[in-house]
Amino acid sequence: MEKKKPNYIPALLLIIAVVAVAAVCGMLASNRPDTTVQGEVEVDEYRVSSKVPGRILRILAEEGQNVKAGDTLALLEAPDVQAKLLQAQAAENAADALSRKADNGARKEQVQAAYEMWQKAKAGSEVMQKSYQRIKRLFDEGVTTAQKLDEVTAQRDAAIATEKAAKAQYEMARNGAQQEDRDAARAQRQRAEGAVAEVNSYIRETVLTAAMDGEVTDIFPVVGELVGTGAPVMNVAMMDRMWMTFNVREDLLSGIGVGKTLDVTVPALGNRETKVRVTYMKDLGTYAAWKATKTTGQFDMKTFQVKAVPTEKLDGLRPGMSVLLKR
Repeated sequence: MEKKKPNYIPALLLIIAVVAVAAVCGMLASNRPDTTVQGEVEVDEYRVSSKVPGRILRILAEEGQNVKAGDTLALLEAPDVQAKLLQAQAAENAADALSRKADNGARKEQVQAAYEMWQKAKAGSEVMQKSYQRIKRLFDEGVTTAQKLDEVTAQRDAAIATEKAAKAQYEMARNGAQQEDRDAARAQRQRAEGAVAEVNSYIRETVLTAAMDGEVTDIFPVVGELVGTGAPVMNVAMMDRMWMTFNVREDLLSGIGVGKTLDVTVPALGNRETKVRVTYMKDLGTYAAWKATKTTGQFDMKTFQVKAVPTEKLDGLRPGMSVLLKR
């Protein structure tokens, strides 16, 4: 019986089919659509606030208004600070008076009175000196007792001491206050001046002004509302400091680096294409990691925050607009 030859046609057809499927899959993989990373336009802002608590007296700006550095934005009413200013000014006036008194010394009338007391004590001392000399002669002649001499001697010494004290009082009145007293009075005056300057700085804080050019984006309180120390009154966006931020998975980071230029599209501006320069990259941490769902051939991938600035001015670009990055 003749043996049949093996039929290789089915196997060959199967191999051809497998190769064809693999080729088609490769073509589809190579022609997969680009991944679009959506970002957003951001802007630097600063908050307008006051160092003193107060009540909103007037608001001189509106949301969406462009302001210049130094423009007055709002006025606060702070009666407590005004009261403290009156107290500080009164203390300054008192300290200034004491300083002038220390510099000028005693009044003419006081100096004259001290001089007269000195002359009176001087005259009394001269009289007692003569009385002592008479009693001393009498004692030497044996006419008077030693006790009488002792009494006159004590009176003479007391008169001399009184004259010295009166003279010292006169010289002190004529010379004025000591240098230490003048320095102390001058320091007290400077302290009072510092207190007035401090309160005036608080009063200036009741006038809220723009620190830099920008656009008012938010106004929080209304007229008549109380605001605390450091509480924000309004936000001002610096429209010349806009930038874009993207959250990019690490397998899409190829070609992205600080200083690199990227092509992006802004849908809100009629899908306008523009170039941006990367200025910052940072890992967002494990909370933003992409977790692999398969155990073979895949791995966890982190997400990076990428910041970029436009290389040219885009008219109409506003914070919050979407920006598309093709990867």
